[in-house]
Amino acid sequence: MNSPIIDLRSDTVTKPTPAMKEAMFQARVGDDVYEEDPSVNALQEEAATLFGKEVGLFCPSGTMCNQIAIRIHTRPQDEVICDQWAHIYLYEGGGIASNSLCSVRLLPGDRGRINAEQVRKAIQPDNIHFPRTSLVALENTSNKGGGSCYDLDSIAEIRKVCDEHGLALHLDGARVFNSLVAKGYSAEELGQYFDTISICLSKGLGAPVGSVLLGTSAHIHEAKRVRKVMGGGMRQAGYLAEAGRYALAHHVDRLAVDHHRATRLGQILGDLPWVAEVLPVETNIVVFQPTPKYLEREDLLENLKNAGILVSAFGENYVRMVTHLQIDDAMVERVGQVLDEMVVPV
Repeated sequence: MNSPIIDLRSDTVTKPTPAMKEAMFQARVGDDVYEEDPSVNALQEEAATLFGKEVGLFCPSGTMCNQIAIRIHTRPQDEVICDQWAHIYLYEGGGIASNSLCSVRLLPGDRGRINAEQVRKAIQPDNIHFPRTSLVALENTSNKGGGSCYDLDSIAEIRKVCDEHGLALHLDGARVFNSLVAKGYSAEELGQYFDTISICLSKGLGAPVGSVLLGTSAHIHEAKRVRKVMGGGMRQAGYLAEAGRYALAHHVDRLAVDHHRATRLGQILGDLPWVAEVLPVETNIVVFQPTPKYLEREDLLENLKNAGILVSAFGENYVRMVTHLQIDDAMVERVGQVLDEMVVPV
């Protein structure tokens, strides 16, 4: 019998557990555009309360949540400050320009994390030749940074700069629960610093679809209008929302297991003579670089695929592995065995 495929490309490949599917089948639903879906309403309220926010808005994706947030915090000709590796800039199809007619000020952070002094220096003066700085966006954890996390003190310092200059602060929290588990701060402690927060339910938490945008009642009132024009208004969305509710109740604490398995993969890779670099492993993302003179990345990906292991090409000659709900200890050790037995030219 063939071994199951070990899919480490992303935590977006997760599938609902049997218990989550049962919760979905039992969901009470209504028309969410009329705000009459009880499961969606419950998810939005629970997520908002968790992070200390007034209201939530259920959306099909984290990208939609982020783009809505940018839209409601800016005007055309404004500028958004973020790290050069930020998902909102690299992986959202140019949405900042297309949806909000804004430019972007990119900062060279530390594995995806920017600091208060960088933000302060990047704020544009009040001059008609320059765009208006109106929004700072952080990503926690940073995908491109290998799952790196912000410390609360760093976020507090950025918040202070934003307050001094009248800027909004948005959190792309696609993997925010990984940061909460890794750093040990609470959702409410983190949430106090942000005007809006996007949280994803379909990555490490294992729901099939969905993200929630959190903010004030005024923010979400405007966000509903933007979601509508983006085509994000769903009808009996409670079947999806109930999966998110189950994930929040049952799948957050277990993220520590994913982190442990990622750390193990990082240790295995660090001991291989043909691996040039492994980024520090903080959460569930492992990013490494093979040494080209020993093993080209494309050859590595093909060899792993032939062994039933799927990983992602990531940036210039880097490779990404992501642990998640469907990866167990035996799979991690199998990956280690394949890597260890890989023949490379000397």
